[in-house]
Amino acid sequence: MALSNPYLAELAAEFGIATEFWDWKGRLTEISDETVIAVLAAMEIDASTAETAAAAVEERRLRAWRRALPPCTVMQQGAPQEVRVHVPDGAAVEVWVRLEDGGTRDLRQLPNDEPARMVDDHLVGEASFEVPGDLPPGYHRIGCRTAEWTAEASLIVSPHFLGFPPAMGEKRVWGYATQLYSVRSADSWGIGDLADLSDLATWSATQQFASYVLVNPLHAAQPMTPLEPSPYLPTSRRYVNPIYIRPEAIAEYATLDERQRARVAQLRGKLAKNLANEPLIKRDKVWRAKLKALRVIFEAGLKPTRLMSLNDFVRKEGRPLSQFATWCALVHEYGMNWREWPVELRRPSSPEVAQFAVDHVGEIVFFSWLQWVADEQLRDAQSAAKASGMRVGIMNDLAVGVSGHSAEAWMLGDTFARGVSVGAPPDHFNQTGQDWGQAPWRPDRLADLSYAPFRNMVAGILRHSGGIRVDHIMGLFRLWWVPEGMGPTHGTYVRYNHEAMVGILVLEAQRAGAVVVGEDLGVVEPWVRVYLRDRGILGTSIAWFERGDDGQILPPESWREYCMASVTTHDLPPTAGYLDAAHVKLQHELGLLTEDLDVELAGAERERDDWLRMLRERGLLTVGDPSTEDIVLAMHRFLVATPARMLCAALTDAVGDHRTQNQPGTVDQYPNWRVPLSGPDGEPMSLEDVFHSEHALRLSAVMNGFVVPPTAHRSTSEFIIGTD
Repeated sequence: MALSNPYLAELAAEFGIATEFWDWKGRLTEISDETVIAVLAAMEIDASTAETAAAAVEERRLRAWRRALPPCTVMQQGAPQEVRVHVPDGAAVEVWVRLEDGGTRDLRQLPNDEPARMVDDHLVGEASFEVPGDLPPGYHRIGCRTAEWTAEASLIVSPHFLGFPPAMGEKRVWGYATQLYSVRSADSWGIGDLADLSDLATWSATQQFASYVLVNPLHAAQPMTPLEPSPYLPTSRRYVNPIYIRPEAIAEYATLDERQRARVAQLRGKLAKNLANEPLIKRDKVWRAKLKALRVIFEAGLKPTRLMSLNDFVRKEGRPLSQFATWCALVHEYGMNWREWPVELRRPSSPEVAQFAVDHVGEIVFFSWLQWVADEQLRDAQSAAKASGMRVGIMNDLAVGVSGHSAEAWMLGDTFARGVSVGAPPDHFNQTGQDWGQAPWRPDRLADLSYAPFRNMVAGILRHSGGIRVDHIMGLFRLWWVPEGMGPTHGTYVRYNHEAMVGILVLEAQRAGAVVVGEDLGVVEPWVRVYLRDRGILGTSIAWFERGDDGQILPPESWREYCMASVTTHDLPPTAGYLDAAHVKLQHELGLLTEDLDVELAGAERERDDWLRMLRERGLLTVGDPSTEDIVLAMHRFLVATPARMLCAALTDAVGDHRTQNQPGTVDQYPNWRVPLSGPDGEPMSLEDVFHSEHALRLSAVMNGFVVPPTAHRSTSEFIIGTD
């Protein structure tokens, strides 16, 4: 049924709240009053009664007229944009643009017949001006002046089209996707780290001829245990999780005295013993040991030029880094959830927080130092990738959001909606819906802040990477908000200004020379994919999901060119496991299926048979009784047969792994994000084992289009003298 009163409907439209949507079965589903009221309350709008809703509507109608300029105007290069200015009725006004490089452009006035309005006992008029389409991309300012005052606001001009960076040229590229924490070497501290990433990139480029390595989000987690295992539920997306730092790779480690080195070695040795029989990744044990080692190195001090570099990093990062480091120190003092701290410490701008920072300056410098070190090791990983010949290098993953008790939620305050979380409505693979526990940004507050938090986050991630994958890129268009206590089936979509969000993403990627891939799986409005393609952003195509309108497997020639094509994804088992219906069996064990197990297994068997038929018809699978590896390789030959410009192979598929990293809809029922990279036998593999994997050789041969795969690796332990 429709909403109970027109004011509630008007508020929903004004704030981009959906009052109905089409579900995964094609049914039109209406949203209840209760859901809409709860979502409005999360944006500090009281619509609990018809009277309060009416008052909120009136306030919203006057809001734009109280401002001389809109807080942020976003436009695409080449498309003129109208901007509306509000001044005392009858007052003359001049409007101009101040360009990022310092130049100015006067704006031409357009006709505007909107009558004046009474606003707070003053008659206010409206005038329109045209921002020309030939402005350069960048972050500019719009200014206006009357006889009595001057005002300014933000203007963002983004490139219309991003496409592929010059380093990619016109050639297709392929690379590996991996969960970095799961790829452990003999030298890492029980978890894959940034030094391992450098080595993985070097191997991928020089031995596999791959052009990129895509890793899980490396966003910052909690500064103390217990750590959240999911890389997709961070405490800050702007900063890096220091658990990925390799202590021995820090420049100052070389200057440690014998006693200090012995202490670091002791910590690592004890950790190795504690982890000897652990079948899973144990972040808490790793971080407790590594944190102590990092403090030893930090306390050894810096040479003058290194101190200059650290201070320069801190200066450039500015207040956000200072606040993040302060939050880390506060967590160690008062606990993980800032909403339970003393009231005076719940705002980063309070005098009490400022005094805490003065009293704990050493800790704040330490946590700032950690980010500097992580930034350096990220830079080293990208340098290693590019030096080894990768055309893209390291690709980072951007998570959808952060938790409500995160550093970002503390730092940015009411920029985040309260009393709601982000999730997803029910779909075929998650039939009860999902609640990801993430706090959503408020669209209205983002506009008020000229999208600065989003801009700074994207720029930081792209600083040392050749590309970015945006998880659930539909979140730049709309997100499924779940009111607290109501469950994901009683949520609704809230729209964002996608022109602004996508525009900033394109602008920052162009400046960084990076490629952008949007994960556009699941429930997606059809026009969204068209829009992203028109902006030069790649989509994501997963073999298991690509079906035509007739329900049949989409033939390779019908796949998109502008996409990253892969067989599987981190929310599914590796291909070997999927072929064995591991996802169905696991969901049954965890009570997540809404259909009978036998029905689901029969469906999985039909899906497997469909693929075998397709692969044989296309000549991609020729053996009569194929092994699991034969089918995995054939499915990757299928990828090669598509026009997709970016191909992606899971490192788990390269080594024959069967175990899934994540089962959506669960938290602790399954060890999500804690499964080490393993071989076909289920035993954990080290990075050194990967270097010698025959499975990986055969898969890379397919991805490179080699007719005959190499019979042996180039030596990884002997020096080879080049010959003409």
